[in-house]
Amino acid sequence: MGKRDNRVAYMNPIAMARSRGPVQSSGPTIQDYLNRPRPTWEEVKEQLEKKKKGSKALAEFEEKMNENWKKELEKHREKLLSGSESSSKKRQRKKKEKKKSGRYSSSSSSSSDSSSSSSDSEDEDKKQGKRRKKKKNRSHKSSESSMSETESDSKDSLKKKKKSKDGTERGKDIKGLSKKRKMYSEDKPLSSESLSESEYIEEVRAKKKKSSEEREKATEKTKKKKKHKKHSKKKKKKAASSSPDSP
Repeated sequence: MGKRDNRVAYMNPIAMARSRGPVQSSGPTIQDYLNRPRPTWEEVKEQLEKKKKGSKALAEFEEKMNENWKKELEKHREKLLSGSESSSKKRQRKKKEKKKSGRYSSSSSSSSDSSSSSSDSEDEDKKQGKRRKKKKNRSHKSSESSMSETESDSKDSLKKKKKSKDGTERGKDIKGLSKKRKMYSEDKPLSSESLSESEYIEEVRAKKKKSSEEREKATEKTKKKKKHKKHSKKKKKKAASSSPDSP
């Protein structure tokens, strides 16, 4: 059996394209792009000049705005200067009037002015000192009141807790006594009715002691029995171990 021939004939793509002929291209070619219409140098200069004219118009508009703003600033300054000049003139007039009145006044007026100024300063100092003292007293009182309130609240809470604990303990004791009375009333109704609470409590305690003593005795008896059993078992073991050795 021979091998199968899988060879394929080689086709040259360039030769195939030439044999097909020229291909109809869809769209502009490189030559069309190079031969496109272009503006002349004169047209380019005209466009640049138009751009410059536009920038000049903007500059002119900005200059006009600046001029208007400068005029407004000058008007405002003039108003302020006129107002300051009028105020300065008024001050000068007042000073002149004071000087004239001061000439006619004697030296006593100057001393009285100084004394009045000193007294005013002292009064102001006293007022400030009183205000500071009042503020301190208020702060101290507020702190003391807050401390007292906290202490009173804590005391009240402790008292409430103690009262609640005492009430719960008393309720438990009363319930226990009522139960015990019911239990013992079935056995001895006449004695429980005739006795008072204190005597009844003593009787209950005595009965508890008796019951505890009886329990202790029972436990001791059981311990003794266990020891006796262990001792008897040991004897039996010894007897069993000695019996085969004797014959």
